[in-house]
Amino acid sequence: MKKIGILGGLGPESTVEYYRIITSLCRERGMGHNYPVIIIYSVNFQEVNNLLIEGKLSAYADKLAYGINHLKSAGADFALIAANTPHLVFEEVKSKSSIPLISIVEETAKVANKKGLKKVGLLGTKFTMEKNFYPNIFSKYGIQIVVPDENERNYIQEKIMKELVDGLIKEETRERFIEIIENLITKEKIEGIILGCTEIPLLISQKMLSIPVLNTTRIHAEAALNYAIS
Repeated sequence: MKKIGILGGLGPESTVEYYRIITSLCRERGMGHNYPVIIIYSVNFQEVNNLLIEGKLSAYADKLAYGINHLKSAGADFALIAANTPHLVFEEVKSKSSIPLISIVEETAKVANKKGLKKVGLLGTKFTMEKNFYPNIFSKYGIQIVVPDENERNYIQEKIMKELVDGLIKEETRERFIEIIENLITKEKIEGIILGCTEIPLLISQKMLSIPVLNTTRIHAEAALNYAIS
């Protein structure tokens, strides 16, 4: 099997989920304890996030590429960035990477397309919801992206940064996220919802909603395992 490299720490809670999902999938597929080698390079979240907030996207991409190339040095055959927001500079990081990268956005678009979805909602950080990297990829599959209104986007951003990245799960936050999704179902007629922040699946699951839930963390982790054993 190919060795998996994970650029983590973006945030830490979802990095743990990637490892758990990959190993769990191995057991589900009857692979027993035959897990792939997984190498994790965990960045300093505050340091990297400050570059993003300050709009220093070139330095931000360089910092991510630095981590990816450390994964290569440690023996990784390919890598994934364990977060959605950094895919804002995915192409720049890819161009600086010495190993193949698997895009969380591309893999999620493939799953949405396979499900026959044509209009989907997107929850994530403000960068993820307001920039074009999700719509640009999904448009290749003829899928429209819809995001919540500005007040709801601000609320989601606050809860991600002040609760979810620290592993804080509050019932009132869960109820509000579900309400925001249901608003999109009613007003925008979305057919599915993208959990476009790798911490949101800690809060929301398929059983809570009537439409397909695209858990980007699981989709990305499963794509990594598939690539590793291909």
